[in-house]
Amino acid sequence: MLEIRPMKHSDLAAVLALEVDLFPIDAWSETVFLEELAEVSNSRDVAVAILDSEIVGYASFRYVGKQGDVNTIAVSKDQQGKGIGTALMDWLESQATLRNVREIFLEVRSDNEAAMKMYASRGYERIDVRRNYYGNTIDANIMRKRVANV
Repeated sequence: MLEIRPMKHSDLAAVLALEVDLFPIDAWSETVFLEELAEVSNSRDVAVAILDSEIVGYASFRYVGKQGDVNTIAVSKDQQGKGIGTALMDWLESQATLRNVREIFLEVRSDNEAAMKMYASRGYERIDVRRNYYGNTIDANIMRKRVANV
């Protein structure tokens, strides 16, 4: 059964291994993840996805005022397409609601068609492009979703 829970410092080794496997050219460092964890409850919410006692994904959400950003979301290669990214997005969006966020922004690689399709199906719209954002001529599509908080 899939579990989404807050990331702990003890999760970092597994998260870093996934990060390097998924993003070998521009992987986040341990320092970046430590900075994310240091801001939990101040301006960040960070989670891991666990399946059969193994970390198979992670996500970080940054919020300031009425705006939020998906800092990162990732799922291990062997678990992609199985709903784990959707579960992580459900968690991120629930955090947005808890934090009274009205708009969620994210950048997604222009060569990641599966992610763009998933975001569009959730109501995110492309609002701009950042040229060469990821280097190697890979652009970032900037997407936004307006959140209806009750």
